[in-house]
Amino acid sequence: MDTRVCKRCRLLFNYIGGEQYCPSCREALEDDFQKVKNYVRENPGCTIIQVVRECDVTEKQIREWIRQERLELTGEAGIYCQKCGSIISSGTYCEKCKAEMTNMLNEAARSMMPTQNNSSDNSKKPSSSKMRFLDY
Repeated sequence: MDTRVCKRCRLLFNYIGGEQYCPSCREALEDDFQKVKNYVRENPGCTIIQVVRECDVTEKQIREWIRQERLELTGEAGIYCQKCGSIISSGTYCEKCKAEMTNMLNEAARSMMPTQNNSSDNSKKPSSSKMRFLDY
C-alpha cells in the first residue's frame, strides 16, 4: 500500500494512481472544474482573470487544466508552446511543434528497426536474434 500526502490539504491518503490528491480533494477539484467548464461554455471569449473572479478558482489551477487539455479558452490565455514560444489555446506544444516531434519520433523508430535481408544464405545460418528451442 502506497501512502502519500495530499498536495492540496496535506493529509495522508492511500495513493492509487494519477495526481497526488486525496479522494475528497479530487472530488472538490472535479466540482471546481465542472463549474469553470460551464462558465467558459456560457461566456465564450472570457479571459483567465474573469474565470478566476467568477468561479473562485486559482489561476494556477486553470492553467494546469489548460496544459492538460481539459480546458481551452478562446481568448488569449497566456499559454505558450514550450518549444517555440508561440501562443497556444491549450496543451503544451503548438500544432507545428507537435508535428515536428511526431516526425522525429517516427524517423527514430524507423532507424531503430532491424533491417531484414531476404537472401538465401541467411536461411542456412542460425540468427542470433531468432528464438531457438532445445529438445530433451
